[in-house]
Amino acid sequence: MKVIIQFCFFLLATIELSAQQVPDFNYKPQIADPAYKNGTGSVVSIDQAHHNFHTISTRYAAFANVLRADGYTVRANEKSFSTEDLKNIKILVIANAIHESDTTAWIVPNPSAFTTKEITVIKQWVNNGGSLFLIADHMPFPGAANDLAKVFGFTFYNGFATDTTTGLYPGTKKELDVFQSKNKTLGHHEITEHIDSVASFTGQAFQIPVQATSLLTFDQRYKIFLPDTAWKFNASTKRLPVEGFSQGAILDYGKGRLAVFGEAAMFSAQLKGKDKTPFGLSSPDAPQNLSFLLNLVHWLDRKNNKNELKK
Repeated sequence: MKVIIQFCFFLLATIELSAQQVPDFNYKPQIADPAYKNGTGSVVSIDQAHHNFHTISTRYAAFANVLRADGYTVRANEKSFSTEDLKNIKILVIANAIHESDTTAWIVPNPSAFTTKEITVIKQWVNNGGSLFLIADHMPFPGAANDLAKVFGFTFYNGFATDTTTGLYPGTKKELDVFQSKNKTLGHHEITEHIDSVASFTGQAFQIPVQATSLLTFDQRYKIFLPDTAWKFNASTKRLPVEGFSQGAILDYGKGRLAVFGEAAMFSAQLKGKDKTPFGLSSPDAPQNLSFLLNLVHWLDRKNNKNELKK
């Protein structure tokens, strides 16, 4: 009976979420000077073997289209990670992977989406020169990715980071967080050169190792809420201040590189609500997110050329 109730909750939540946000398959990124000629660039593998909430065919269709427009070779990963499969790719993208048990309900605990063997394989691959782009949004995704993040020195918090000055709980305010260079919440780095602001749309907060660089840093307005069930908050919900925590960071690790982010929609293009308002890369609130994404990928790829977007 408990399983049936949990499944019904998850089904209703999924239906509600689907009604609110759907992929914008018509999003067409305009890149004036692609990094590579069409299809000749480095191989980027986007994981969809771990019950990922964001895949090439769904919520990360726009993400894949951006990379293809920039000349990259984009592939889907459909298998457990192995040394043999990873050796032929340059960048591995993992967005919102979850354990099989979380496909019916988003209730703690949220087990690792990856086996111990897979985590060891990925760590060795990065150390030997691979580039990992790890994205884990709000709960339950940080719980599912924490074991992987931890081997690189990152600590995920399985909750919802929110600006508590604009709403009592996550979801009661506009789901928008803007990191800006003028208040130093947007870090100074070659990735953020010529970028003044980056928008995200409600994710998690995490702590980074001392060797890492935070590109998106929370200020004193933010707390992370740690509910037992996704999107269920009340006065007793545990919460922690996260000033100085990150929502986007980079790290050189051995011969490889990592980009770790706590929000996924910022790299998507979606339509939200009954009026189909653009959300993510196509949002009027996120005019520089596309440049930011390209710069991130170029950094992971060790590309030095800069792309100018069409006006």
